[in-house]
Amino acid sequence: MTAAKPSPTFVLVPSPLVGPYSWAPVADELATLGRQAIVTVDLRDPPGSQPVWWATVGGAQSSLRSLPGDRHVVLVAHSRAGPLLPAIGATLLQPVDAYLFVDSRLPHGGSSPLQALEEENAVAAADRRARLETGERYPVWTDEDLRELIPDPERRRKLLAELRPRGLDFWTEPLPVVSGWPNAPCGYLLFSAEYRSAFERARRWGWLSRELPAGHFHQLVDPSVVAVELTRMLASIGNASRH
Repeated sequence: MTAAKPSPTFVLVPSPLVGPYSWAPVADELATLGRQAIVTVDLRDPPGSQPVWWATVGGAQSSLRSLPGDRHVVLVAHSRAGPLLPAIGATLLQPVDAYLFVDSRLPHGGSSPLQALEEENAVAAADRRARLETGERYPVWTDEDLRELIPDPERRRKLLAELRPRGLDFWTEPLPVVSGWPNAPCGYLLFSAEYRSAFERARRWGWLSRELPAGHFHQLVDPSVVAVELTRMLASIGNASRH
């Protein structure tokens, strides 16, 4: 009898603006569902010759170093990690079964995060550029800023403890172009109105698209629901690919 193929490992990639805690509760919930999940971490000291985005891409690669090379994975990105999923997928030894974007920006290889923001909201982009050019960094959220999005004070505190405000170099650096992407099915899970344009674009591209009306950090508010939805999306993608 042939042994059953193991379920793919969920690889949860946090936004470069926050830290691994943003996905930790969902990873725990996936474990209770019998699914393996790994939360990636950024490289704190990437080689000086590497671009800024390599901290996240190289960090994902490093985070999976102990995972067998033949183990299939599902890459899941939140927020600003979305544009880096193609580069992450291209660097991994493990085969990628699917890419899932959770309330995130979409890949925009060849342009910078600030250029991508300009296409969606020129006024907001101009304001951010002006502030960054004076030496300010973004984001600089406070506990009060996130009180409604993350009602639990302990989860809010842990997210803020890992906050990584970024300077002009991060926001103006072009992201890599990955030829041949997507090389696996994609899906989009929408939480908030801010990301609806990305959600609608994903739907036009024919991606599996689901909605959980909530706030941007809903994975910290109701991680069990988010974990279940991710497994359902993967199952739907798998069923579609077999037909």
